[in-house]
Amino acid sequence: MPIVLDAMGSDDFPNPEVNAAFQAAELLDTKIFLVGQEEILLPLLNQKPEDPRVELVHAPEILQMTDKPARNARRKADNSMAVGMDMIKAGKADAFVTAGNTGGAMANGLFRLGRIPGVKRPALATVLPTKEGFAIAVDIGANADCKPQYLLQFGIMGSIYAEKVLGIKHPRVGLLSNGEEEGKGNQLVKETFPLFAESSLNFVGNVEPKELFGGDVDVIVCDGFSGNILIKTSESVSKLLLEVMKEELMGSLRTKIGAGLAMPAFQNLRKLLDPRQIGAAPLLGIDGLVFVGHGRSDDFALVNSIKRAKQAIDTQLLSSLKEAIQSQLA
Repeated sequence: MPIVLDAMGSDDFPNPEVNAAFQAAELLDTKIFLVGQEEILLPLLNQKPEDPRVELVHAPEILQMTDKPARNARRKADNSMAVGMDMIKAGKADAFVTAGNTGGAMANGLFRLGRIPGVKRPALATVLPTKEGFAIAVDIGANADCKPQYLLQFGIMGSIYAEKVLGIKHPRVGLLSNGEEEGKGNQLVKETFPLFAESSLNFVGNVEPKELFGGDVDVIVCDGFSGNILIKTSESVSKLLLEVMKEELMGSLRTKIGAGLAMPAFQNLRKLLDPRQIGAAPLLGIDGLVFVGHGRSDDFALVNSIKRAKQAIDTQLLSSLKEAIQSQLA
């Protein structure tokens, strides 16, 4: 099951990608196609021990973070995302991973792979830690403006992803709102609520962020604007919490002794709150497995992104999404 890794994606490309390719190939014993500019990648690859599971595929162009996604995805037709997704389309690989421009990944995914038949808008989904384990949040940034029907499909696809990734049967699905009661929320939430209530989803109603992180829901659905703010806020609060705790615990000899005794607990907390543990988010609804990581991804985050992609292949996520969408349309 070959996996394509965009070598020109992260903020610090290509070093994290090259390191991650070799680490993932060894760890997962799988073929990794490293796609990017040959003249940049070859000197780095020549410094690595030879591994036939890592193969360079030349892509002459780069889609920069500052590029306009749709326009430059067409103008730079040989960018690393396009070349990598063409390999998926041709059946040469089973999944594509990038830490590049999210809009660029969406545009290239639509141009090169298309949507799953019946899907109105693809959506980004990610895994979030909660008090009871983990939950799926969807959409976290692919669609700033949405219609009620889009959110319903996000819920369907997010529910399937929760089953495949988290192993939850009949996951509880909630609609992100500013209050739990029916009738709360903006116009989009109010119009979406009846669609969820009438669906076959295990819908638990409107939920606030505190219910999400309290473990009362397995899938939280929202438009990409709200979802992106939710994710970025949670990441920044987690970072603040860890930094303040570190400063306080290192403030005196007494607190340093206490910190030493509690070190295993703090290490577990740091691991739980580290977004690098999750890696990349899938673009659900694209007719192919496409995973998008954060631009700040290092080799550790990218290896975990590749793990996510392999898990999606192993659990036949794409075929399950297609079946779920077809059932909705029937």
